[in-house]
Amino acid sequence: MPRVTLRTSPLHPMFGVEVLGVEGLDVDLRTVTATAGYPALRAAFEEHSLLLFRDQELDDDAHLRFASLFGPIEDRAAGAYGDAPRMDNVSNRLADGTIAAADDLHTLDLSGNQLWHTDSIFLPVPALTNVLAARVLSSSGGETEFASTRVGWRELPEHLRARVGGAVFTHRLAHSRRAISDELVARHLARFPDQRWRSTWRNPVTGDEALYLASHTCAVDDVDGPEAQALVDELVDRCTRPERVYSHAWRPGDVLVWDERAILHRGRPWPYHEERTLASVCVSATEADGLASIRP
Repeated sequence: MPRVTLRTSPLHPMFGVEVLGVEGLDVDLRTVTATAGYPALRAAFEEHSLLLFRDQELDDDAHLRFASLFGPIEDRAAGAYGDAPRMDNVSNRLADGTIAAADDLHTLDLSGNQLWHTDSIFLPVPALTNVLAARVLSSSGGETEFASTRVGWRELPEHLRARVGGAVFTHRLAHSRRAISDELVARHLARFPDQRWRSTWRNPVTGDEALYLASHTCAVDDVDGPEAQALVDELVDRCTRPERVYSHAWRPGDVLVWDERAILHRGRPWPYHEERTLASVCVSATEADGLASIRP
């Protein structure tokens, strides 16, 4: 079978590419199928961890259809088993159409996304990827920043690799909200119980390992609390050194797809009186994505 070629441009010297075309044609994610386009995009995803597509016109149905090529759609808000997946809009626009105030609990919860994190690390089945699309952008700010934990693991000093390799981390969504709001802590504690995963995730396609952690990481097995937090903070800091970060300034039509097994990300502030809406679809990891490598 002939090899499908992609035209790409690096986003960062260490990870990430903008996908410019497939076989000489512009990329239209609405037309990608399991046999046409997706295999080449999936190979690039495995290699580069972060993909950018410009000038896309994805409505919700097309967005969900493209994301489903990566695996089962995650739906934390599902009403019952078998319900159709719904879009998860990351937005400061409330259900009544108003913009949430800067001190509104909804906005405060969104501000937790400004901490370095990995989506769904706190769920019983963690995410493989997030397909994030621009819907409404603010006049300034609101960038999304990315850092490779594959690079972070590769560049980690040997004494830290020896200490962390094989360790088990505990992840709690409420932990990342503890400095924001006691009400948010209580809300998330009731909804999302702790999850325990090994400290690195091995990519079964490339063989690369990546640190698997987030601002939600609250404990390390056999390490005292304050020491564990200091260790997690040091690991995140090493992964997210300024020279290792790609900062994405959103444009209309942008779609970003990243590997949750190997990428940390965070949002940046924007003028909170302005709407900012990104449409997010997370895809759950499966055994084929290397889940066994993170099970304690």
